[in-house]
Amino acid sequence: MAYVITEPCIGTKDTACVDVCPVDCIHPTKEEDSFAQVEMLYIDPDECIDCNACVPACPVDAIFEESEVPNKWEKFIQINADYFEK
Repeated sequence: MAYVITEPCIGTKDTACVDVCPVDCIHPTKEEDSFAQVEMLYIDPDECIDCNACVPACPVDAIFEESEVPNKWEKFIQINADYFEK
């Protein structure tokens, strides 16, 4: 997994990152039925191309390269991966 969305996204779900992603790997989008049911957005590790476009677009600084995820939010690495296991 290249990039991970972490705790600051919870309750925010600002889709600026979705808008700049060239491969549409951030889900759910506002058009997806599940958007209202989830508390945050997730990056599909199989679709992400490591372009970094989402990082500066995030208004709450919630997106990190996996190796740069702060220790206090490391659990979000697995949370992001688990979202796509459903």
